[in-house]
Amino acid sequence: MGYQAGAIGHFDIAGDELGRLGDFYGTLFGWTIASRGPGYAQVATPGLDGAIVEAPTASLTIGIIVPDLEAALAQAEALGGSVAMPAVDNGWVRKGQVRDPAGNLLTLIQQ
Repeated sequence: MGYQAGAIGHFDIAGDELGRLGDFYGTLFGWTIASRGPGYAQVATPGLDGAIVEAPTASLTIGIIVPDLEAALAQAEALGGSVAMPAVDNGWVRKGQVRDPAGNLLTLIQQ
């Protein structure tokens, strides 16, 4: 990836109709949408790249680069947040998810 720690490095747009979402964003903004298997498509924009993911409810999640995933997950909890998804390695990146004190979901990505 090559992003600096603390930078927004990714986004996920979630919804229950992957094809419809891909058509919407691809046509409206000229983004390139590439299917990468069931329920997942990569999105290339002129700026930040991300994904469209199939999920039962709509959401928009940003991914923030951290130098140490486990430390960031622990610090989020210490600061009043909660861990929504523990550290996982999906083969591309190591990531986890936290909720801030208001309940907003963030993906933490270790390069």
